[in-house]
Amino acid sequence: MSPRPVPDDLLPWAIACLGDRAAAAEPVLSVVAGDASNRRYFRLTLPAASYIVVEAPPATENNTAFLSVRDLLAGAGVRVPALFGADLGRGYLLLEDLGDRLLLPELRTDTVEGQYRQACSILRQLAGLDTPEVDLPAYDDVLLAEELGRFPTWFVTGLLARPLDDSEQQLVDGLFRVLIDSALEQPRVLVHRDFHSRNLMPQPKGGLAVIDFQDAVVGPVTYDLVSLLRDCYIRWPASQVRNWALSHRDDLVGEGLLRQVDDAHFLRWFDWMGLQRHLKVLGTFARLHLRDGKPGYLDDLPQVLDYVREVVQAYAREHRVFADFGDWFDDELGPLVAAQPWSGAS
Repeated sequence: MSPRPVPDDLLPWAIACLGDRAAAAEPVLSVVAGDASNRRYFRLTLPAASYIVVEAPPATENNTAFLSVRDLLAGAGVRVPALFGADLGRGYLLLEDLGDRLLLPELRTDTVEGQYRQACSILRQLAGLDTPEVDLPAYDDVLLAEELGRFPTWFVTGLLARPLDDSEQQLVDGLFRVLIDSALEQPRVLVHRDFHSRNLMPQPKGGLAVIDFQDAVVGPVTYDLVSLLRDCYIRWPASQVRNWALSHRDDLVGEGLLRQVDDAHFLRWFDWMGLQRHLKVLGTFARLHLRDGKPGYLDDLPQVLDYVREVVQAYAREHRVFADFGDWFDDELGPLVAAQPWSGAS
């Protein structure tokens, strides 16, 4: 949590939004675990119910996008928190309390099939939205390149203290170009952009609720799928992930949400999209540590690095740019990674 004090007017504002529902109550405001952003969450507990109060500074948080995407998802039948009040000027939101359960700790070998089936059902709801009518940013060349640029800037140069020379930057840029072109080739759907087990919440009456959707864009059909199946916080056998991905492809085709795509083509989309995401994540997690003082994300880097190596190795024989990148990654960055306290190598 940020050390900044709780605004004096936050609780009175929330009580005023609730009106009669908070009458004659003794409100209790308690901290709820935060996330990677500058948003802060508090639980407002009243005798009859509880609510989530959000302080999301307008200077850094896109609250207008949060509200518009919330309305869009709710209209599509996706379970999202209900809205009880919003003050965009101060960055205050009053939301439904969806509880404390996250999907991550409930994923086990005996539960994952059913849970991922529900999650993929939500992805089909998102894919069914008429994206030309959706007023959301495009996951375009510029945004994809900005995200990938976090890898050399924050992970390699920042965290590993290893600046790239011109030839290395050309090598990295060559791989980035291949990944961006693959992403832009894919059919476009609404993309949550962080659709994983810490942003999905099992509900008491069944189903999954979705949170942290304010960065949604219109982009590649495999992005949210690979975020879910190659989650940065939990790992499943590669063969199982492959089967889940192709099963989701089949469901999209069966519901008329995707044209027929053969296995190899779809899996290449999926794998290369995942590589784009995980290179971005390496940079993003390093930035959270170096710039924002949030070192906890470093513990998740080894799994993300494993995903990167897995995909690079899988395509190295077919594509020279993957082989060259993989050699450089292992030879130049591997020893630096192994020397890091978070790597688990020592």
